[in-house]
Amino acid sequence: MFLEIVTPEETLYSGDVESVSVPGMEGDFQMLDNHAPIVSLLTSGTVKMYGNIQLHKSVADKFTKGNGTIDFKIKGGVLEMKDNRAIVLAD
Repeated sequence: MFLEIVTPEETLYSGDVESVSVPGMEGDFQMLDNHAPIVSLLTSGTVKMYGNIQLHKSVADKFTKGNGTIDFKIKGGVLEMKDNRAIVLAD
């Protein structure tokens, strides 16, 4: 699936991932390839990307490596998943 992580300042990630986990209002949830369309508010927490993630050098310091994941902390935001493309608009 294709994932974009966008902040008010810049696009931090744009590329393919195996899956992504996000902090939803009712708890964390994960999306895989061909997930049903969804729009969800996000709360403070961690966006976790799974797969062979290649970060651009200019933004790599904004991410941390977890246990098999690349993580990005957010204060909140919105997620839209449609047509095997996820967009995280993060604060």
